[in-house]
Formats: sequence, structure tokens, C-alpha cells
Amino acid sequence: MSQIDSIILTRPDDMHLHVREGVALKSVIPDTARQFARAIIMPNLTNPVSTAKMAQEYRDEILSAAADTDFEPLMTLYLTDNTSAETIKEAVASGIIKALKLYPAGATTNSDKGVTQIKNIYPALEAMQKNDLPLLVHGEVTAPEIDIFDREKVFVETVLIPLMVDFPELKIVLEHITTADAVDYVSSAPATLAATITAHHLLMNRNAIFQGGIRPHHYCLPILKRETHRQALIKAATSGSPRFFLGTDSAPHAQNTKESACGCAGMYTAYHAMELYAEAFDKANALDMLEGFASDHGAEFYGLPYNKGSINLQRKRWQVPDTLALGDEKLIPLRAGEYCEWQLL
Repeated sequence: MSQIDSIILTRPDDMHLHVREGVALKSVIPDTARQFARAIIMPNLTNPVSTAKMAQEYRDEILSAAADTDFEPLMTLYLTDNTSAETIKEAVASGIIKALKLYPAGATTNSDKGVTQIKNIYPALEAMQKNDLPLLVHGEVTAPEIDIFDREKVFVETVLIPLMVDFPELKIVLEHITTADAVDYVSSAPATLAATITAHHLLMNRNAIFQGGIRPHHYCLPILKRETHRQALIKAATSGSPRFFLGTDSAPHAQNTKESACGCAGMYTAYHAMELYAEAFDKANALDMLEGFASDHGAEFYGLPYNKGSINLQRKRWQVPDTLALGDEKLIPLRAGEYCEWQLL
């Protein structure tokens, strides 16, 4: 088999993205807009985006930061214990809300206002199912007695499976999956369930957190897992199954908030996202499967048209910058000072 040195893909979508707000947003949006036509925007700001009005204001801010591009933000709302059926009605009427996001309270960044008990949002879920509005799930339980490496598996068993029984027509995306358990369930579940997979979970296992000491820039939630789980993710992503698609979960944090006594969770991959995915698929000898994963499957699940235009990736080694700007702060991208094997032209 001859080596492939260049690939052209239909312009892809990022189906799970954090862009923050204010000066930070202005710093990171160009990285995404350079590669992706659209992105599902996460709503977990310091003051969570929980109403259609807030989503419209946030969308306007994003579009302003991306003014010189054709990038389209796809907006979501943050579910709380008090999200009502009326909120869902307003979201549908707005025409800009593509999904709602479930953060179990305390699961990750800015999730303290999230859902404490799944039953609390059943009225909202009923309205979402009726209006074909997808539920996006951070799939981890937060009970302190559950080991951090088991939180996704337990969530699937105790929350997701019963939820799908109770709402059989509700579209659900299990976000940034990290385990073979999640892969197996998504693969066997009804077609209303899909999953996003990040580049960093395809490329690294949990050893990366401890190479040469604690590596705070390799800390994310859900946390990196064993090599057996990484291999399962690779198999799923490269399988061609429409149930799995690209979601970077790129999460910008200032350097000082990562390198601290209680560092923030998240990796910044938006700068070189498609290069990282290309590397992961290349290592699996599955570059021919990248376009479906990056450009087709997410659009199909959300009922969106395929993007026009294309991107070109070339096999070319280049060095990732040591730092990027995040407003007046510094941002450390994944692989800072190290190398990527593919480059976006």
C-alpha cells in the first residue's frame, strides 16, 4: 500500500466546542473558523447560557469575533433543575437552538448549576422529544464514592440506559466518550444515540498525564483512560459507523489556571484539531474514513446539509507554538513545542 501524503476533505464540523467569552473568545474563534464550517457551541459559561435570549446574545458575540469568515455557530442551552417546557418552546421558536446540554452538577468546568437529579428535567426532556431537539450529555456520575476512571461506565449503566427507555424517541449525543463501555453501548443502542470523540482521547492514554511528572495540560474531563479504551475509541472512530463523529471538546484555559494548585480541566486543540485527527486516523491506516467522521456523520445526525468547500491536509512535520494568546493571558496548546505530522494548508 502506497503512503498517502495529501487528503482533501469536505469542510468539517466540530460538534463539541468551547469558545468562552469576551477577549478569550476573540482569541480562539479564528482557530476554529480556519478549519470548520460549523461548531456546536457549549453553553457552560460562568453565567450559563440557559435561555434563548442569552443564546442569541452569545451567538452575536461569536459572529462578531468571526466577522471575516463564514463560520456558523450552532447554539445550545444549559439544562438546570429548573429548565421548563416553556424554555424548550422558546428555544424551538428562536430557530437558533440546535440542542440542550446536560451537565451533572459538579462534573466539569462551570457545571455547578447543572442538573442534580435526572428526574428534575423530565418535563424539559418530554418537550425536547416532542420537538426533535437533541440532548447532549456529559456522561459522568459525580458521586464521590465512584472512581474517576469509572464515572462514564457507571453513568451509562445507571443514567443513560434508563433515560433511553423513558424517552425512546429523544435524540441523544453521548459527548466526548472515553471508554470501551461507551463504544459498546452506543454501537448496540437504538439509532437515536450517537457519540462524539476527541482527538486527544484518540491519541493519548492516561499515562500521558504522568510522563516525567504531573502534566497539567494533559488533564481533562472525562479524564484520559487505559490504552485498551483508547484502542476501542480508535476502532469506533475509524469504523465508518455514522454513530460516531468529530467533537474536539477544545477547552481554552489560561496557563496560570492550568498550572496551579487546583488546575482546570481541558485541553486546547482547536489550533490544530484536524492535523491531530489526521494523525490518529493515519496511524490506524484509516485516512479514507476521516471524511465521514469529520464532515458527514455529525451533519446527518443533526439533520444539517453537508458543507460546501473543502480543506486540504498534507503530510508535513511542523512544530506547535509554545504559547498562544488568550486575551492578555497565555494559552498552552496541546503538544506545545512538540510536533504534528500533518498540516492544514
